[in-house]
Amino acid sequence: MKVLGSTVLTMEIFVMGFAMLLAKDNHETATIVYGFAFMALTICAVGLLRKRAGWILGSILQFALMAYSVVVPAMAIVNLIFMGLWVAAIIVGRKGEAARAALLAQGPPKP
Repeated sequence: MKVLGSTVLTMEIFVMGFAMLLAKDNHETATIVYGFAFMALTICAVGLLRKRAGWILGSILQFALMAYSVVVPAMAIVNLIFMGLWVAAIIVGRKGEAARAALLAQGPPKP
C-alpha cells in the first residue's frame, strides 16, 4: 500500500513541476507559490504514508491538484488519472496487506 501510494504522490510532484512551467508565463506568482506549497506538502505526505495521516493528507492533495486545473486546464484530465491511481493504490494495497497478514498468520511452511 505504501509503495503504490508513494509512487503516485511522487509522480504528482513531477506533474506539478511541469504544470508550473506551463503557468509561469501567463499567470500570477501566486500560482507558482501554490505549486511549490503543493509539492512540499506532497513530499511530507510521502514521508507520512506509514501512518493514517499520510493517507488523509494524500487524499486532500488529490483535490488540491484538481484545483490547479483552473490555472492549467489540461491538469483536469491528468488529475482524474492520478485520482484513479490513488484509489487503486488504496484498494490494491489493502488487499495486498490482507493477503500478507493471512500468509504470516499461517506461519512458516512445514517441509
